[in-house]
Amino acid sequence: RVQLASAFIASLLAGKWTGMGETEACGTGTWVHAANINAAPANGMPSQGYWDEGVLDIVGGSREEGRRVRGWLGDVDVSGGARKVGTVARYLVERYGFDSETIVAPFTTDYLASYLSVLPSAGDAVFSFGPMDAVLAPAQHYIPTRLYNLIPHPAQDANEKRKYIAVLTSRNADVPRALVRDMYTKSWSAFDRLVAIVPPGGSIGLDDKLFSFWHLQPDTYPLARVKGIYRFETGVKVTEFRDLRANPRCLLESQLLSFRVKWARLVTSGVLGAARKAGISPTPPPSLTPSQGRTSSVLSSFGLPFDPYDPAPLPTRVLATGAAANFPSVANLVGDVFNAPVYVPVTQIDSAQVVPHRNAPAHGFPSRAALGGAYTARWVWGRDAGVGALGGFEDEARRLLGKRWVASGGAPLRTHVGATGVPSSTGGAPGSGANSGASTPFPLGARSALGSTVFVEEDEDEEIERERRGLGLGGYGALGPGVIGGGAFGGVYADPRGRTQTGSTAETISSGPAPSSAFTTPDLGGFGTPTTPTPLTPVVALATGDAEAQLGLAKVADSDFDSFMAYASIVPEYARLETMVVKGIV
Repeated sequence: RVQLASAFIASLLAGKWTGMGETEACGTGTWVHAANINAAPANGMPSQGYWDEGVLDIVGGSREEGRRVRGWLGDVDVSGGARKVGTVARYLVERYGFDSETIVAPFTTDYLASYLSVLPSAGDAVFSFGPMDAVLAPAQHYIPTRLYNLIPHPAQDANEKRKYIAVLTSRNADVPRALVRDMYTKSWSAFDRLVAIVPPGGSIGLDDKLFSFWHLQPDTYPLARVKGIYRFETGVKVTEFRDLRANPRCLLESQLLSFRVKWARLVTSGVLGAARKAGISPTPPPSLTPSQGRTSSVLSSFGLPFDPYDPAPLPTRVLATGAAANFPSVANLVGDVFNAPVYVPVTQIDSAQVVPHRNAPAHGFPSRAALGGAYTARWVWGRDAGVGALGGFEDEARRLLGKRWVASGGAPLRTHVGATGVPSSTGGAPGSGANSGASTPFPLGARSALGSTVFVEEDEDEEIERERRGLGLGGYGALGPGVIGGGAFGGVYADPRGRTQTGSTAETISSGPAPSSAFTTPDLGGFGTPTTPTPLTPVVALATGDAEAQLGLAKVADSDFDSFMAYASIVPEYARLETMVVKGIV
């Protein structure tokens, strides 16, 4: 039997083979969804979806082997995830004392469970930062294209109107960010500060913006065959920026502008339904409000099928998860590029006060995927037992959290269980540590000194130890055959940590013992390079409305319309350069 991890875990708990859900089946690329035009049978009756035999034959290598693969995959549960898988296995009852009537709810993938945990509404965009960045949004229609992935909602009743999730992905995410940190700074705190102080586009000018494209591995269409690192100054390809400090910000801007362009094309397809109203906060001044539909000649001058200055198609809120969302500069940048307030779960904000730069939560704090799975299990149990309003998944979860909010007198959600050394910011609200603002719901008083006195990044410890021993750059050894720079991704040189360098720093290292600026924290304060990197100061909660607070969300950044217009002005140039990279003409 061939199973995904989600179905395999359900099989272990239920003690029987469990078929994968339709959401996971669509993710394999071998399942034809019932709403697909190719799934309509000749008799006109509605289809339930099926495994694509043509694809399976290619996978198996022959018609006979394709049928064997079909048998390995088994049947697919097309109920929408609303039914229980079964009851807990007899072994678990006898070995661990589970109640024999304990039900097992369907499992799903971690990024979809994280999506479910923030309970997005229509018009929201869920940013999931990590080894692979993803933007997920509720979709109303089934309009598949190769510009995005479209999958059925993993928790919906078979009798309700079908819901979908549109997914935009980028495989070049955490790895390029960590590589830029290693190449141009010594710590995440310096990385975050560089992003904050460098002007948008890497330059204060209006026509000399910097752009960088970090494609260390092939990505989704149309970047499937693009691999390398490309930098542009004033529209011309360069090996390295003249100001090395621009690299962190230009990398993040490139990653977010890529999603900005993909989102516009996603909205243009109509899969999300009607665009949000332009009057939703923040409202632009009347003099800056885009005209009602620009002419085709104006849009053609942009070289885009959409108007980059129109904020109406953009999300009303951005719900962010993942370690990158803990960086204040990243949160502000997301809000400016998408002209929307940014919210982060309070569990992540409090966890970030202990470990700000890890995707995994600190000890005692729940992961978003675990909470999403718990919400799903509660919804499935309620439907099985006939308890609750029996509405859709999001409606039922909001009802339960709203009921808890009223019964507790507006007490914030608990963010951790048994976390060691994390004080509570309010005496009566356990679980919100280090004055993160999650329990207030905005910061009161001074921040806790926990991060600056206890936590030191592991990578920074290695740097300090290397400097104490006097190894410096001379201890790295000779250069290897591959060097990053000029649009070609090579190997790494003889560094025991596998640190990679740019072409501009290779000459500096080989010419003498003088340290390269690419491996030292830039002089940000004018007092020389600090000898001990300071820990990253994570985001804190701003004033948050009750509607978000009762769902366990806190605002960490707001949008600025002037900044949005500034980024809108460089979207056409970014799209032009990206097209050149895709076509391989640079």
